[in-house]
Amino acid sequence: MCHVDVLDLARWQFGITTVYHFLMVPLTIGLAVLVAAMQTAWVRTGHQKYFAMTKFWGKLMMVNFAMGVVTGIVQEFQFGMSWSAYSKFVGDAFGAPLAMEGLVAFFVESTFLGLWIFGWDRLPKKVHLACAWAFSLATIASAYFILAANSWMQHPVGVSLVDGKPQLTSIWALLTNNTALAAIPHTVAGCFAVAGAFLVGIAIWHLTKRKADREVWRASLKVGGWVSMVAFAALAITGDMQGKLMFQQQPMKMAAAEALCHSEQPAGFSIFAYGDVQRPDCENVKSFTLPTLLSFLAHNDFSSEVKGINDLVGEYRAKYGENYPVDPQLGELSGKPIDYVPNLPVTYWGFRLMIGLGALAAAASALALWLTRKGRMPSGRWFRWAALAGIALPFLANSAGWIFTEQGRQPFVVVPNPTGVDGVWMFTAQGVSGLTTGEILTSLITLTTVYGVLAVLEFFLLRRYARAGIAGVLPAGEKTAGQDELAFAY
Repeated sequence: MCHVDVLDLARWQFGITTVYHFLMVPLTIGLAVLVAAMQTAWVRTGHQKYFAMTKFWGKLMMVNFAMGVVTGIVQEFQFGMSWSAYSKFVGDAFGAPLAMEGLVAFFVESTFLGLWIFGWDRLPKKVHLACAWAFSLATIASAYFILAANSWMQHPVGVSLVDGKPQLTSIWALLTNNTALAAIPHTVAGCFAVAGAFLVGIAIWHLTKRKADREVWRASLKVGGWVSMVAFAALAITGDMQGKLMFQQQPMKMAAAEALCHSEQPAGFSIFAYGDVQRPDCENVKSFTLPTLLSFLAHNDFSSEVKGINDLVGEYRAKYGENYPVDPQLGELSGKPIDYVPNLPVTYWGFRLMIGLGALAAAASALALWLTRKGRMPSGRWFRWAALAGIALPFLANSAGWIFTEQGRQPFVVVPNPTGVDGVWMFTAQGVSGLTTGEILTSLITLTTVYGVLAVLEFFLLRRYARAGIAGVLPAGEKTAGQDELAFAY
């Protein structure tokens, strides 16, 4: 067995399935809350356009929600399938928020979503609306527990070390981890950025393609555009909070995000870097920077020192060792030198793609609102196709952000807490299961193939129902404004 191959394949498998699943998550969370808000507007005003918006966007949310459940189940299976050594080490702490997420996702979300789907002609209007808010807020609660678990991996708290394993001592400390409290609003804001762009793109397609239901599409466009811009502002604020925590908790990730080879005081923010970033001494990297800005982002002043990769490598070696332990389970890595530097091209450009694509998505929404103000509508197919292409921007920004977050903490799967309990950390190479290359390759190919089929299926269903428009959820002859006896056409 070649352990390096197994480790790389296991990481690829987890990366592919996680990034794919996370394409569904932000759209579900953002759309669920917006649909609940649309239904609230309908219940309060009785206006037909809000009812039609609830039905249409609710149908697309349902398709995405179903795919998210299917792909999400695989995520927790992988902890036992490919990462059993990791699960054995962290299970006492990591399992608690995962169990809470399972209870919220499969009981609260599923129960109230079912009542919402089938309760249109059976529940009082306000009770039915309460179900919409219950399942939409439950999606955020579900994300909270998942992010609390992930944040514990980034910054372990609330545990003591017993017999060489972390043992949970305070679930409250885990759930109120400052890393989690910064990650949660940032992630939720990203969800609304995705949902806003989704509304803008589809609404513009209908406005430029058809003359029917224009009031519905203009209202959807305004909601999506404003939500996108507010979400980006929230992303900037919460991203700044995360950057300051990263400076304290994971300085190597901060240095890798900037391709900062040597410590600087003050440190400039890199706009563009080039050179051979694969060289371990990092000497061939050249950057165009904005002076002192990185110091401000890291520590809220313009004079702080930001440590570079070369200095941090020495510190990490002194604290966590120069070589991997001599252990047959590590295969070819047994006793070999530890590379503490994350993949620089991935972390550097992932960080910039996250920011750049997010800003571009917000700018596109602002432009769409400006071009369609006071009943205007640009002519030409370019506007329609540009709006549809804009849907992808926040999806890509979210994915780039998660790839940066996870790649930046390598070679750790559980990152040491500088102020926490000594020994509560784990190298990624130590967490993989004792599988053969053939076993992990088989599961990688199988899951990737299945996920590819699901991707085609989701795209087909979303495209079909999006193209059908309001007529697809309110067939001709169906009662519309304010009728309790209506049922979803699912």
